[in-house]
Amino acid sequence: MYADRAENAQLWDVEGRRFIDFAGGIAVLNTGHLHPKVTAAVQAQLARFSHTAFQVAAYEPYIELCERLNAAAPFSADAKTILLTTGAEATENAVKIARAATGRSGVIAFSGGFHGRTLLASAMTGKVAPYKRRFGPMPGEIFHLPFPTQIGDATVRRSLDALAGLFAADVEAERIAAIIIEPVQGEGGFHVAPTELLQALRRICDEHGILLISDEVQSGFARTGRMFGIEHSHVEPDLVCVAKPLAGGFPLAGVIGRAEIMDALDPGGLGGTYGGSPVSCAAALAVLDVIEEEGLNARAEIIGAALRKRIEGYRDAGLPVANLRGLGAMIGFDVLGTDGVPDGTAAKAVCAAALEEGLIVLSCGAKGETIRILVPLTASDAIIGEGLDIIERSLTAVAGFGL
Repeated sequence: MYADRAENAQLWDVEGRRFIDFAGGIAVLNTGHLHPKVTAAVQAQLARFSHTAFQVAAYEPYIELCERLNAAAPFSADAKTILLTTGAEATENAVKIARAATGRSGVIAFSGGFHGRTLLASAMTGKVAPYKRRFGPMPGEIFHLPFPTQIGDATVRRSLDALAGLFAADVEAERIAAIIIEPVQGEGGFHVAPTELLQALRRICDEHGILLISDEVQSGFARTGRMFGIEHSHVEPDLVCVAKPLAGGFPLAGVIGRAEIMDALDPGGLGGTYGGSPVSCAAALAVLDVIEEEGLNARAEIIGAALRKRIEGYRDAGLPVANLRGLGAMIGFDVLGTDGVPDGTAAKAVCAAALEEGLIVLSCGAKGETIRILVPLTASDAIIGEGLDIIERSLTAVAGFGL
């Protein structure tokens, strides 16, 4: 379908068909399509100027946004922020910062993790197809641990044993600059990083002088019911990567870090022509206002509870769903095949059936087996209920065809 116009959690295509949006531009539209406050802020900025390049001629929206992000940082130390353009830039710059601050080069990531599509980001991403296949050798000194999905034998103990094995067999801890992890995996299937794992990583990082990077590109800005997903664990990271929902549909990303770490960089060592676009900064400031004024953290918890109740109802009614999981309004569940095993083909069929009925919803997971719900946090209860009705009918149809 080709978009023509959109409003909050609804979208109309060029043929005039209406769709409910449970994808949110892939976790971008926490404040919905064209929130009036965001639109007004963008229009006001466009009446002044659209671009200077911050390093050529600085501007107040960049400074104000950094100050607000510093104040919101999920750690107790003083913070500093650099603004960029994309999530992949955020994760790559976080690695550059960690390497400069520690004088080390190694990076540890997790299977199933997604950190972007540029070369270093692809190397950190814990999935070959389609992110690494045919793109040649990946950058070196990137190591992966199994992520504890809590399904089968994918436990925290297994992950920590693998880390101990990595330090014993492949690389000394003193060569690792950073460990990067998503508090809730996005493309990897909406698996929540257990608090036990995050606490252990924090302890190991402190013991060996390693920096802990929280990739909040998909889980940030009220999606999980907190400003940042890692706040649920009360574990403090050293660096935080942000992007997607920060600017309400405009390209903007950043790295928030402990000031003493960020100060390790040489002047001019980081940057980019479009990093911290004044238009995007204006949008982001409005997004932060909307999150606060409309209570979107609390709204995410309410939406999440409603989603869980309905999805549990699907399961109780005998529909092919399992492994309900997530935080706040970042909710996913697996679709089962006829053999009772999570199945990517079945999940894809559910998404296709839903689209035919007027609902945009996405799959994810190691084999595409997970339906993920990223409805705007500004959506009405009625719209959310309508979308959930479509999911129920789509699950019923797919089960009826024996897929």
